[in-house]
Amino acid sequence: MISDPMFYAVAVPAVILLGLSKGGFTGFGMLSMPLLALVIPPIHGASIILPILIVQDAVGVWVYRREWDRRNMAILLPGAIIGIVLGYVFAARVSDAAIAFAVGVISVTFGGRRLLIERRGGGRTAVRAGIPAGLLWGGISGFTSMIANAGAPPFQVYVIPQRLPKELFVGTGILFFAIMNWVKLPFFIALGQLDRGSLMTSFALFPLAIASTWAGVILVRKVPAERFFTLIYVLLIAVGLKLLWDGRGLF
Repeated sequence: MISDPMFYAVAVPAVILLGLSKGGFTGFGMLSMPLLALVIPPIHGASIILPILIVQDAVGVWVYRREWDRRNMAILLPGAIIGIVLGYVFAARVSDAAIAFAVGVISVTFGGRRLLIERRGGGRTAVRAGIPAGLLWGGISGFTSMIANAGAPPFQVYVIPQRLPKELFVGTGILFFAIMNWVKLPFFIALGQLDRGSLMTSFALFPLAIASTWAGVILVRKVPAERFFTLIYVLLIAVGLKLLWDGRGLF
């Protein structure tokens, strides 16, 4: 178990950001790994974060257990599972920087476009959850989640244009990523990223993880739907810019 105070000075805000993300503010969680990378190796950070994510998922899934879209889940999950398997197979061959840069371009382009459309009063027509597009974006989400912990932007690219009610959008995302984290677990074990020390550190952070997730749930329900989705677009752009920065090593 890690005892360095400097680690916890960074881990506490990282876990809070994860909790807010799991409570519904999708995007905040993307900032947690870069924070942890300031004090520990990324692989070690991932081994600590995954059990925390699973605990936070349990809280979110219970809260939104009746608010998720079955059609989206049925379409997205098969692609996501294939993407996770491919991510595991190609983990040693695919550059994190290349994945980060590609997802960053998608995030900034999509988020910026949606903001412009909304501000001009367009985009009011909901897009149906299509099967080919869902399998594609689900696969990309699973792959980027396994490789670079960046599964949220592809999910949002597919689901946001459907204009689901806020609670349904949040609940679908929470359940989708909860299942993905359980699918990823054996692959993380196979990669040797979970050990007794990292698990003990995760356990120490569980109370904060649960409390911050509940805080996210409460805050999401207080934010009007229109402002909520505007915030999601802004977060998507911010995450995209962060990923572009991570992928700058390509040039």
